[in-house]
Amino acid sequence: MSTNTTAASTPFARRFGLRLPLVQAPMVGATTPALVAAASQAGALGSLGAGAMTPEKIAAEVAEIRAATPRPFGINLFVLGPAAADDATVRRALAAIDPLRAELGLPPGRAPERYAPAFRDQLDQVIALRVPVVSFTFGVLDAADVARLKAAGSYVIGTATHVAEGLAWRDAGADAVCAQGSEAGGHRGTFIDADRNPLVGTMALVPQLVNALDIPVLAAGGIMDGRGIAAALALGAQAAQLGTAFLTCAESAAVQDWRRRLAASTDTDMAVTRAITGRYARGIRNTLMNRLEAEPERVAPYPVQNALTQELRQAAARADRGDYLSLWAGQGAPLLRGRRAGCGAAELIDALAAEWHAASERVSRSIAVE
Repeated sequence: MSTNTTAASTPFARRFGLRLPLVQAPMVGATTPALVAAASQAGALGSLGAGAMTPEKIAAEVAEIRAATPRPFGINLFVLGPAAADDATVRRALAAIDPLRAELGLPPGRAPERYAPAFRDQLDQVIALRVPVVSFTFGVLDAADVARLKAAGSYVIGTATHVAEGLAWRDAGADAVCAQGSEAGGHRGTFIDADRNPLVGTMALVPQLVNALDIPVLAAGGIMDGRGIAAALALGAQAAQLGTAFLTCAESAAVQDWRRRLAASTDTDMAVTRAITGRYARGIRNTLMNRLEAEPERVAPYPVQNALTQELRQAAARADRGDYLSLWAGQGAPLLRGRRAGCGAAELIDALAAEWHAASERVSRSIAVE
């Protein structure tokens, strides 16, 4: 596959030799080394969602990616401090979760030894691995950690859901910021005023961050096709980050019922909830979301709630039962119906490139006519 850039490319795309200004979004539980390598090999920037991985797992999956492609790729971590929960919080949460566990034949739940991997250990591992691109969600690093990453040769991308977060990442020394619009699937990356859950849409957020920052801005949230990539670039973004579009690819780890529900979804099927993991996230409504939302006072904070529902969701994935999964999906998921089910990442990227060029040409012709 040729990875030549085009005249319509951007500094970000040229820096990494991308065929088109596209980042395959890192999605915990869905991105695999095969998907990351295939996306990078096809001329996008593949990205691994490693926020839930141990350092050892990170090293193994990075080695697998490097064995499959010499192209640049990225890895994403969650910026989290140590987590703990008192017994009362755990009991309240399990009182709502245990009936769902029973429906899948699981015994009553209990508190795990650890609610999330140790972020500092993950970060040290990624620095040692000298990963080309490292992105972060749920918080901001201090300048010293950003400097450590850069000294290891990594390009650092922070996630911002509103302008103040973008400024915080700029001040920390980030090389770029990913503007996560409210249409994005999965967890909201908000870390300033997270309790208020600011929901700034992609089209409003990207140009505001472009105006506020002197570093590249990437656009994420609801972008599903080449038209969306062209729109993101028109707003000033240097690349578009697509996640949901890759969930139905052959290399994705998404189970079949998740894929089926994505293909059958409508524009009103998605909702933002904190009931499943304790942090606001966008996904397709199902039994798990509805039942846990019915008792909001029992929902524990993230990552405690996330850990307490994890075994349930893993059992549901093994049984291919979408009613008990976290069916994360972006607002534009219904646009996936035009794609061939189970296509490879390279085929999807070919289609996105053709759509992007066609959309750009339509805009150029329209301007010429005017």
